[in-house]
Amino acid sequence: MIDPAKLRQWLAKYQNPDSTFRDINNAVNHYQGLQPQQDSYTFVDGTTMDLVNLSGTIPVTYKGSTYNIPICIWLIDTHPKNAPICYVKPTPDMAVKVSMFVDQNGKIYLPYLHDWVPSASDLIGLIQVMIVTFGDQPPVFARPKESNSLPYPHDSFLPTPTSYGGPPYPSSTPYPMPGAYNKPGFPFYPPTTNNAFPSFPPYPNSPFQGFPKPGNFGAADVPISSGTIKDEHIRESLLTAIEEKLLRRMKEQYFQNQAELQTLKRTQEELKQGKAKLDAMLSRLEKEQKNVTLLKDKEQELNVAIEKIGTQEAIDVDDAVTTTAPLYKQLLNAFAEEAAHEDAIYYMGEALRCGVVDLDVFLRQVRALSRKQFMLRALMQKCRQKAGLVI
Repeated sequence: MIDPAKLRQWLAKYQNPDSTFRDINNAVNHYQGLQPQQDSYTFVDGTTMDLVNLSGTIPVTYKGSTYNIPICIWLIDTHPKNAPICYVKPTPDMAVKVSMFVDQNGKIYLPYLHDWVPSASDLIGLIQVMIVTFGDQPPVFARPKESNSLPYPHDSFLPTPTSYGGPPYPSSTPYPMPGAYNKPGFPFYPPTTNNAFPSFPPYPNSPFQGFPKPGNFGAADVPISSGTIKDEHIRESLLTAIEEKLLRRMKEQYFQNQAELQTLKRTQEELKQGKAKLDAMLSRLEKEQKNVTLLKDKEQELNVAIEKIGTQEAIDVDDAVTTTAPLYKQLLNAFAEEAAHEDAIYYMGEALRCGVVDLDVFLRQVRALSRKQFMLRALMQKCRQKAGLVI
């Protein structure tokens, strides 16, 4: 059972002790195979810190059977702001099965950890994701005893027995430098590569103490034998190697198809943009075509009018303007004559200014022109009165 007082004492140095306590309490109540512990955690620079971890087993269903998978979840002192660090802890008769979710040191990599959201992610959700993931790809398998002295088929996609000879679980793991894990988006998930097994940094080899050994974990992948490797062992190893190889090739084909799909999508977007531009150009061309047709019609009308004018006789300028009544003709003639006298007076003034005529001639001519202009204006006024026009 969990001791609340002791757990709160362990969490005293955490930045968010209350939320971390609630998260641990909910996880332990749902999964009673996990228990909180406090242990010393070693950083990459050699310093240590007392951190709380959840150690124990979680139930995983694989091929119709339920197995207890041993794990350990380390909670950083900034929890739940940053994602925890998780490990698979194989017992001495188990070995880590390397996959895209577990490296050769047992460290767990999940998208849930990589996309950890402090306000939405918690330990229960993390454990549920582990159960689903490990039910599809188990992180450990049972290995035969005295495997170092037995022949073993070698394949580039299958770990050799020598890789299982190390300690079952590293207690010292890489930890972010001070302040690094406080930044959002700290990478807890390795980038995707085309290698069968990703390369990860080594971990110190000090064994982890005080972890309960599962008693009901079945040898689902490799049955345990006492002295020799049987045909079914070799067959299972070959099937595992073929499975890894096929998965790698399928992954490469998948990413290749994804790249081609993205290229086709970009090409489709460019074609759509080109189609929109072509449609706009066609609409403008249709408008221009209408304008050209209208201009051609106007040009044809002008040509017909020019041909008609060319066939007519010359028109006398004096006969170009006609009136409907003699009174209007008298008014028109008076107006034209008055305008001519106005121009004559103007040019007489220019002649005097330029010295062409002397003052006496200028005065005499202007007096005569002004008298005639006065009489013409009086005549125009009488004509407008008779015609009923505005004076």
